[in-house]
Amino acid sequence: MSGPAVEQDAGGPDRAPRGAPSRTAVALVIVVAALGYFVDIFDLLLFALVRRASLTEILGPSLEGKPAEEVNRILAESGIWLDNILQTTGLLVGGLVWGIIADRRGRLSVLFGSILCYSLANLLNAAVTDVDPNGPLGFLHALGLGSAINQYGLLRFVAGFGLAGELGAGITLVAELVSKERRGLATTVVAAVGILGAVAGYFTTQFVGWRTAFVIGGVLGLALLVLRIGVVESGLFAHAKESRVRGRGAFWKLFWPAERLKRYACTVLIAVPIWFIVGTLVKYCDRIMPSLGLEGAEQPNPARAIMWCYVGLAAGDLGSGLLSQLLRSRRRAIWIFHGLTLAAIALYFTVGARSLTAFYAVICLAGFASGYWAVFATIGAEQFGTNLRATAATTAPNIVRWSAAWTGGLWLYLSGSMEAWTAAAIVGAIVMPIAILATFGLRESYGTDLDFAEK
Repeated sequence: MSGPAVEQDAGGPDRAPRGAPSRTAVALVIVVAALGYFVDIFDLLLFALVRRASLTEILGPSLEGKPAEEVNRILAESGIWLDNILQTTGLLVGGLVWGIIADRRGRLSVLFGSILCYSLANLLNAAVTDVDPNGPLGFLHALGLGSAINQYGLLRFVAGFGLAGELGAGITLVAELVSKERRGLATTVVAAVGILGAVAGYFTTQFVGWRTAFVIGGVLGLALLVLRIGVVESGLFAHAKESRVRGRGAFWKLFWPAERLKRYACTVLIAVPIWFIVGTLVKYCDRIMPSLGLEGAEQPNPARAIMWCYVGLAAGDLGSGLLSQLLRSRRRAIWIFHGLTLAAIALYFTVGARSLTAFYAVICLAGFASGYWAVFATIGAEQFGTNLRATAATTAPNIVRWSAAWTGGLWLYLSGSMEAWTAAAIVGAIVMPIAILATFGLRESYGTDLDFAEK
């Protein structure tokens, strides 16, 4: 168990992982992981879906009398701060904390703890309000939380912290319980079903107000805790714990030796374009597309754009996962979808500006093209040994999500001195070549036996 991170196969072509439970138990894990990721995405994208409505209400007095362009600028800057910076920083910190816990105390502890954290945060999000300094909650002013906008910011950070543990722990658990030949199919199902949480979130916000939407998200999360009662722990983790394998959850080991650091960095970098598309091109299309000529009645709706993007992402996750199984190669599947992503970004700035119908069609295509999240998540689990697997698989997706902070921030900075679309195109020209080159730094992990530990 303490050997190098190499493929090890001591069984037949469809050998079950060490300590594998019954098929029924494995099926339950896959279903619960998929539903957990569904709620994760529902809550993760909820702020973006209600950004304009919630911030317009919360910042109402300060927006009165300002011209439309100024209002749009304030809403965009506030959205970048709350979503791309505070929430994604919560994801970054939470990814590290939950990843270490998953490798030290078990995958299940994270599945319970993380969902409780973000569910409570979303329930509290529904109650943000300016506090009367002379009322019973006046002490919140001394803590800097007397205003609704500051409460909103803190709770987005806490929600991000909680959301950080869901995907990595779930994918790790599924990957360790399913045979290596079927592992990619199982993680693809989890990712494809989970992505549809954004679509459900969109339709929810079309029928209820933003505060009620946050309540629904919190209640869905708490309901999942009941389903998780019957979920089994990973046999590989249990064996590593019983064998007292050293370095479980020692996150600093991801940065040394150089070969492991390269493996980890490349795992992260291949997926940055996904969150550039979602975090900037889609979420802030109401600022970018008018600079390309789509204005007035033709101005796109960010919430609807998110919905169409995630319809494409769900199909793309299914397609990329199946392609990696068909090609028997994770890396080749990533390269193909990188090519599609590059083409979709080009269409965004050309065909997407012709009409609102063309824009939503391109957004759906961009979602499909960047829908290799399922393969990326699988790679994150397959590249590392049992003692560091959950730490890597949990931190990597959240570093990618956090990349929306610097890509969105860079776009916002550049758009101060040039057209919004030009700034977005420059950021895209930076992230795509890096992602394509990073794929060369990965080792092929299709069919890798996960019963090993990092030195």
